[in-house]
Amino acid sequence: MRSDIIKTGYDRAPARAMLKAVGFTDEDLKKPIIGVANTWIEVGPCNFHLRRLAARVKEGIRAAGGTPMEFNTVSISDGITMGTEGMKASLISREVIADSIELVAQANQFDAVVALSGCDKTIPGTIMALARLDVPGMMLYGGSIAAGSFEGRDVTVQDVFEAVGAHAAGHMSAEQLKALEDAACPGPGACGGQFTANTMATAGEFLGISPMSTASVPATDGDKDDVAFGIGQTLMDMLERGTKARDILTREAIENSIMSVVATGGSTNAVLHLLAIANEAGVELDIDVFDQISNKTPLLADLKPGGRFVAIDLHKAGGIQLVAQRLHEAGLLHSDAITVTGKTIGEEAQKAEETEGQEVVRSLDNPVKETGGLVILKGNLAPEGCVVKIAGHDMRHHSGPARVYDCEEDCFEAVQSGEIKPGDVVVIRYEGPMGGPGMREMLGVTAAIVGAKLDDSVALLTDGRFSGATHGLMAGHVAPEAARGGPIAAVQNGDTITFDVEKRQLNLEITEEEMKSRMQDWQAPTPRYARGVMAKYARLVSSAAEGAVCV
Repeated sequence: MRSDIIKTGYDRAPARAMLKAVGFTDEDLKKPIIGVANTWIEVGPCNFHLRRLAARVKEGIRAAGGTPMEFNTVSISDGITMGTEGMKASLISREVIADSIELVAQANQFDAVVALSGCDKTIPGTIMALARLDVPGMMLYGGSIAAGSFEGRDVTVQDVFEAVGAHAAGHMSAEQLKALEDAACPGPGACGGQFTANTMATAGEFLGISPMSTASVPATDGDKDDVAFGIGQTLMDMLERGTKARDILTREAIENSIMSVVATGGSTNAVLHLLAIANEAGVELDIDVFDQISNKTPLLADLKPGGRFVAIDLHKAGGIQLVAQRLHEAGLLHSDAITVTGKTIGEEAQKAEETEGQEVVRSLDNPVKETGGLVILKGNLAPEGCVVKIAGHDMRHHSGPARVYDCEEDCFEAVQSGEIKPGDVVVIRYEGPMGGPGMREMLGVTAAIVGAKLDDSVALLTDGRFSGATHGLMAGHVAPEAARGGPIAAVQNGDTITFDVEKRQLNLEITEEEMKSRMQDWQAPTPRYARGVMAKYARLVSSAAEGAVCV
């Protein structure tokens, strides 16, 4: 066993003494040692219930003949930090999560690792760690929050963000806003729509690193404890088979996961995270692959933020497994890709049980749209590319005057004060991976635009990110970013910017000579942080077009 180096032999007596101090016995230490990496945190609902699930995972491991050792790492709640300086910590936490799991598992030479995730960055962070370690490993997603109820309709935290804009524009009273705030998040679990957490949980099943039909079980569903117990047993079976994480995380598996994102109208953040996972797994992946796959994959799931339903509705309809079945039937899925259960994803997809009369996952002959929900635009404003989510809206072309802001706060104030007008193109820059640092999500701004009823007449672009709850004609991850001297740094108020989705173009309507002239006068801004983790990240992070990984 890999763990023998820690626990076996006369010279390891001091180590065994330390382990016995916390309750492990000689019998425990004869068994495989299984790391249980938990992202539990008391700040926010997404990961709040993971202690309970970890206990069940450990029971499953023990029942199958292993000795679990649980440890914790960090988590940042995007919904709580959104719109503040604290949001800069979110993407950075992905690297810290991966680093910390790798360090603990490597130091203790665990024989296998199971990682529990919830809020957005914990999912890719845990999978990145598994790829680095390349031991038998899998990821368990804590599950979606239940929908709230407000004025007779289901609501999520997305509705609260948009209500802030509606209140500022005079479309909602303070009393209504407070009532919505109190009702939107009724208990534990990650944000309920096909936002980043549920998008990446879906991707996890299609990657094969999470057992099929486990992620879509909601956080508070009674079956979730049984899922957790089963995860522990499945991991022990994976260890016995000798299957390792990188055996699962192949090019075909990553293409399957991209397919799942575009077929469900998932978050633009999946582009960043899947590029990063591919990097850790040693799989070559270019940002253009997302557009290629999206262009041949139908949008099948009618999920929020662009559609009608939430993740719990998907679970009731037949789950992520049903989406896999559709893509398998369409001949699009790499059906021979192996999963942590030892079965192929095609075999797992065939087990899906569709609920009669469900409307969440469309049939192949009646998709929501003929092509997927993400496109990659390039052009003189984004030579390395940017990401646009087209699920949930029909704007394919927009040309208008630029309104330029050098940070999110200034733009949010402009939306709230009515400075943004129909036809404008909002530009938020110096919010990229290096410039932010940390590439903040812009849900506060984009939701305020929706709340002000400008989403059908205003476009937005940024070198920062969007929440999975964002919808409208919004281009994120514009690369190179402004802080690296990307063309977005050259934009001036009043310049005409054109989005052309059909041609996959994002352009600033000035000459090449004018662009060069402006950039000759450009100076890199002083870094916002001189020391600490933010400064370290800014020095190390790569372009968003490469997954914003630290190199």
